[in-house]
Amino acid sequence: MEDRALLSGPNRRLRDLQLLYSVAKDFILGFRSLHFVGPCITVFGSARFDEKHRYYQLARDMGAAIAKMGFTVLTGGGPGIMEAANRGAKDAGGRSVGCNIRLPFEQSHNPYLDRWVTMEHFFVRKTLLIKYSYGFIIMPGGFGTMDEMFEALTLIQTRKLKSFPIVIMGSDFWPEMRQFMEHMLKGATISAEDLDLIKWTDSVEEAVAHLQDKAVTQFGLRRYRVPQSSALLGEKALEGAH
Repeated sequence: MEDRALLSGPNRRLRDLQLLYSVAKDFILGFRSLHFVGPCITVFGSARFDEKHRYYQLARDMGAAIAKMGFTVLTGGGPGIMEAANRGAKDAGGRSVGCNIRLPFEQSHNPYLDRWVTMEHFFVRKTLLIKYSYGFIIMPGGFGTMDEMFEALTLIQTRKLKSFPIVIMGSDFWPEMRQFMEHMLKGATISAEDLDLIKWTDSVEEAVAHLQDKAVTQFGLRRYRVPQSSALLGEKALEGAH
């Protein structure tokens, strides 16, 4: 795997050059694929929930609501919560996009995507999932979801990223996490303003209202035509993007 080689310590100069090319290739592929999909809201969450699980249904409802707002639903492109959000977008006639990752065990893209791109490098994928989004929905998940959530929070906290809304859903999954964040606040390792970055809710309607206030209204978003794509450069606008 490319990431393993990249993270394994010093390499020969030629090997490092090859790895840098691999990273650049991932970024270029991602930029050219996602630049034309319209403004996104990214949904993070576990790949392990099937369609019978209540979190799957919540993510599906949230995906539909995001699409009705006019946003493109962007996910990691895999099964579980990712599939549910993409499926919800398709339910509502909206745009559905995935940024998948190549793993040693099989993770194919889910069948509810209008477009997907497959990355070699986790950190490139995570950058792309954040780069094209005006807000983030965090559903229950594992290590990967925690990584993505705290990456977004850290970038906003350090002002590397604008104060885009972060909505955490599935309240019965998160009580220990909320308690630990309060513990960090008491220990003065974060500030009260940092916790204000998060909206905790199980209500799709409340989540939509928060996105409307903190993404659409705060940044003056409006529907617009996406940048003109170039067939010469292999670029292709997403059908219906606006």
